[in-house]
Amino acid sequence: MPKHTLTTESGAPVADNQNSAAAGVGGPLLLQDQHLLEKLARFNRERIPERVVHARGSGAYGHFEVTDDVTGYTRAAFLDTIGKRTEVFARFSTVADSLGGADAVRDPRGFAVKFYTSEGNYDLVGNNTPVFFIKDPIKFPDFIHSQKRDPFTGKQEPDNVWDFWAHTPEATHQVTWLMGDRGIPASYRHMNGYGSHTYQWTNTAGQAFFVKYHFKTNQGIRCLSSEQAAQLAGTDPNSHQTDLLQAIERGVHPSWTLYVQIMPAADADGYRFNPFDLTKVWPHTDYPLQRVGRLVLDRNPDNVFAEVEQAAFSPNNFVPGIGPSPDKMLQGRLFAYADAHRYRLGVNHTHLPVNAPKATDVHNYGRDGLMALNKAGRAKNYEPNSYDGPVQTGQPLSAPLTVTGHTGTHPAPEHTKDDDFYQAGELYRLMSEDEKHRLTANIAGGLAQVSRDDVIEKNLAHFHAADPDYGKRVEQAVRELRDN
Repeated sequence: MPKHTLTTESGAPVADNQNSAAAGVGGPLLLQDQHLLEKLARFNRERIPERVVHARGSGAYGHFEVTDDVTGYTRAAFLDTIGKRTEVFARFSTVADSLGGADAVRDPRGFAVKFYTSEGNYDLVGNNTPVFFIKDPIKFPDFIHSQKRDPFTGKQEPDNVWDFWAHTPEATHQVTWLMGDRGIPASYRHMNGYGSHTYQWTNTAGQAFFVKYHFKTNQGIRCLSSEQAAQLAGTDPNSHQTDLLQAIERGVHPSWTLYVQIMPAADADGYRFNPFDLTKVWPHTDYPLQRVGRLVLDRNPDNVFAEVEQAAFSPNNFVPGIGPSPDKMLQGRLFAYADAHRYRLGVNHTHLPVNAPKATDVHNYGRDGLMALNKAGRAKNYEPNSYDGPVQTGQPLSAPLTVTGHTGTHPAPEHTKDDDFYQAGELYRLMSEDEKHRLTANIAGGLAQVSRDDVIEKNLAHFHAADPDYGKRVEQAVRELRDN
């Protein structure tokens, strides 16, 4: 088969790709060498700003298949028939480290799924933990700054990490998750995924339900100890990427079973926990898991930059039958995620193949901007118009949310069991003796490095409040490390 002719960006054939044009043999190079200048200029621009969070990630394509009838709860078309399959793209990631970090580190994992549905793309953006460190998005930049590189030392500092947590008692639940046995997944295939936030489903009758998503790995949970992770991160920083890539290439397709917890909207106000607090879970005894379907990943991207680095997930990409809840963190992310992509990738990032809808067409009045394709051609760019342009449906995607009271900055409403420590204590009490030992050792290993005694004492108070034995063990382990 004959080879294609190498060309410039404009399509002109390249005569010599080995030698730059020069003023005579051994002479200086010429500004007129368009191929050289184009190659160097493009090379300078090969990188885009990395994500501030979730920078290091891996992705794969696959499908989602409905296995159970949930039409009584949502009118989403991709969930309306048992056996229906929808193409998906999933991205997994660490949170705090940069693009050049290692995979096997103690850090939450992003778990994002883009469903290419017939009603538009639905993005479900979550983590491998059902809770998070904070409950209000106004604290998110401060939280991330405390976990990232210090502006003076240029590295992650235990003083910063634990100082923020010392002033954020609501983080105690997630800290217990992170420092426990599931804090370092052995691979992306061997961890669960959670929507984490509370979302709203609406059925054809207009009835509203609040839901939480749970993707349970069918490979089984596998995790690493701190010692195993340190060794693996040093020998193969790309361990999770390698595992996912090679598993799919050899035909071992990872899968997850999707379950949801479903709460009738009328239950929310009287529930013992604030159902919209991202630092809380809904105990399964209150709202059992109900199976929905199966997520399977079976195809690797052909180009990591084009399809993983440029993949843009935004939780405000809803479809009819699915919408937001009053979850404050979710509300903040409805803006922040899409805005991050507009900054990193440009206002037309939704035209990129990995982000564009695959099962439906886009019809709107968005035009121009960086890298605009302007597929609409001569069509009008305003609405309403007299030229048969696209029109609104008049049908909301989800049920309206009830609002009352005065505008202003308000703390989250408290329910009967709403404190920052109860669920952290419940999680601790579920652990075996060995799990408790590893948890307290992991916490103490970081907390003992903190230079300020008052910061240590504030954190110890949180663990004591969660469970007296929990606090006692952490305090003793910290003291022993600091005395040595």
